[in-house]
Amino acid sequence: MLTRTIYDDEHHLFRDSVKKLYERELLPKIDSWEHNGIVDREFWLACGDAGLLLPDIPEEYGGGGQDFRFNAIILEETALAGTTGPAFGVHNDIVAHYIHNHGSEAVKHEWLSKMASGESIGAICMTEANAGSDLKALRTHAREVEGGFILNGSKTFITNGVNADVAVVAACMGTSPGDKDISLFVVDAASPGYIKGRKLDKVGNRSSDTAELFFEDLFVPRGNLIGGRGNGFRLMMQELPQERLSIAISCQAAAQHAFDITVDYVGERRAFGQPIKEFQNTRYQLAAMKSQLQVGWAHLDNCISALVDKRLTTEQAAAAKLWHSELRYDVVDECVQLFGGYGYIEEYEIARLWRDARVMRIYGGTSEIMKELISRSI
Repeated sequence: MLTRTIYDDEHHLFRDSVKKLYERELLPKIDSWEHNGIVDREFWLACGDAGLLLPDIPEEYGGGGQDFRFNAIILEETALAGTTGPAFGVHNDIVAHYIHNHGSEAVKHEWLSKMASGESIGAICMTEANAGSDLKALRTHAREVEGGFILNGSKTFITNGVNADVAVVAACMGTSPGDKDISLFVVDAASPGYIKGRKLDKVGNRSSDTAELFFEDLFVPRGNLIGGRGNGFRLMMQELPQERLSIAISCQAAAQHAFDITVDYVGERRAFGQPIKEFQNTRYQLAAMKSQLQVGWAHLDNCISALVDKRLTTEQAAAAKLWHSELRYDVVDECVQLFGGYGYIEEYEIARLWRDARVMRIYGGTSEIMKELISRSI
């Protein structure tokens, strides 16, 4: 890996603390999380105690008061540890920012400190059965009543859907589906009418709980409308660049981890009297992947710097999400090939990494949608 210049001594110390925490609290638990399909809430509390939650939210709300580079380190180290289970990209990088950037002071003080401690876990509720990438097709509806709003509808593919205590919910307030009058609400998951459906049985990312949610005459106080009525779509477009960069960061680090364990494996595995690494084909495959990863880290650091400096555009974030999610899939697939038959056996970590890689070309906006967004800027 290239020497990275975007991090200073404070960041390096923070990275060391994350690694130490993961050695104690994460690595020994990955297999049980995979089996149970959910991350233990105790782990979230441990992360809160260690300062891994809401690192770039101001201290007055319980956050770390740092910049996004601290978030990036958490994303990188989580993927380098070989898991996508703790959905920090959703909790830290999405939900907390919707609340902080657009919520009232009362809402911010109610939820952010609890999210920073790990007491409350966040979810973002946009996707519906008939509205994935097409957010304008939302059918969940909010009706204005005295003192607030009544929500009815459903969401699916919701990360942290089982664990979540607070959710940012997108709902339509127009008179018909497709109306652009989309608004965002901060919703307490303990509210009557907030119903957690089944935990979805996914092909990959099994340790990250994903669920269906249902809202049946769910009352939301007026103060929990964030960003103003009808501004939901604009706010989503405003916050999506950070979400997509977070995905790109996880993808790059996951690809690096797959490469690293594959280099170790081909150095040990022997065929025809020599390590697999000694075959020219293997060396050339590794060389090609190493080159791609080198380019990826350089590009990623440029994007992280742009986000910190508030220069990252929607198109640049879409390009990062597209390129790094495709890179992750290609690298992991090549690594499985080098593992041979063992790469298809569940007891080998590379098999899990391969399963986990596929959804990243869909999650956060499909590769096809990313290409459409990028093409509009040409």
